[in-house]
Amino acid sequence: MDGEEPAHHHDEPDHHHVDAAADQRILAVTLGLIVAYLAVELVVALLAHSLVLLADAGHMVTDAAAIAGAIAAARLAARPASGKWTFGLKRAEILSAGLNGVTLVAMAALVVTEAVRRLLHPHPVLGPAVLVVAVVGLLVNVMATTLLHRADRTSMNVQGVFQHVLTDLYGFAGTVVAGIVIVTTGFTRADSIASLLVAGLMLRAAWGLLRDSGRILLEATPEGFDLAAVRAHMLETPHVTDVHDLHAWTVTSRLPALSAHVVVADCCFVEGHAPQILDQLQDCLAGHFDVEHSTLQLELAGHSDHERDHGH
Repeated sequence: MDGEEPAHHHDEPDHHHVDAAADQRILAVTLGLIVAYLAVELVVALLAHSLVLLADAGHMVTDAAAIAGAIAAARLAARPASGKWTFGLKRAEILSAGLNGVTLVAMAALVVTEAVRRLLHPHPVLGPAVLVVAVVGLLVNVMATTLLHRADRTSMNVQGVFQHVLTDLYGFAGTVVAGIVIVTTGFTRADSIASLLVAGLMLRAAWGLLRDSGRILLEATPEGFDLAAVRAHMLETPHVTDVHDLHAWTVTSRLPALSAHVVVADCCFVEGHAPQILDQLQDCLAGHFDVEHSTLQLELAGHSDHERDHGH
């Protein structure tokens, strides 16, 4: 007898669906703002022969793609579970965040290559044009960052977009400085030096996104989640004698999950109060560790020995 009791499933709160809809509206407004400015910056960058503006424009292209992808991922993630997609398409958000990280790395590599070439062989740069476009770009990115700051950044999908735009904000600040240097001193290499700064910021943001999305896709234990503490709390439940095959992972943003085999005293099955123990365990996981989705198998001590004998 396995003694397995059905796990209790908790629906996500309705406010998560409201937040998701609000986030999509914020992302859509931000996308419109960035695309409108991108067209202007690209034209000026080509006319001014400015690498740092081209770097910023290229980064804003990835911003626009990231936001469009984030909107699509959010819509996919909102679809209910069905058929073979037992968790729905919630991990579309994580794939989107990881893709944002990859695009940042690729863009940074291109910028660094061209910046080094221009440091060795400087190009003429129209300093006033760089300065004006950078100031406007800085204001646009302040507006975009402010918008995204109001969204739910516990969502890795939204956080990925936020990191893109925040990097642009810092990059434009560096471009403003480069423009001032070029206008006041004629030192055109400031353009390439500023573009290297932008590339460094891209790589920093990319590392955070790739690290966090990689942890989820590889089903690592959620960051800050202490399995030893979880096991200790579960063992404090009356009649629980052992906890093994304990696994914790993250399905997507805000959705940690846990499974375990829990050995209980024989009397729990004889007297019929195993369901109450299951309730206590899941209340413990939800209350102490914020794990709303848990699957627990209750079993006798003899059954766990049987599993080990069969290599489980």
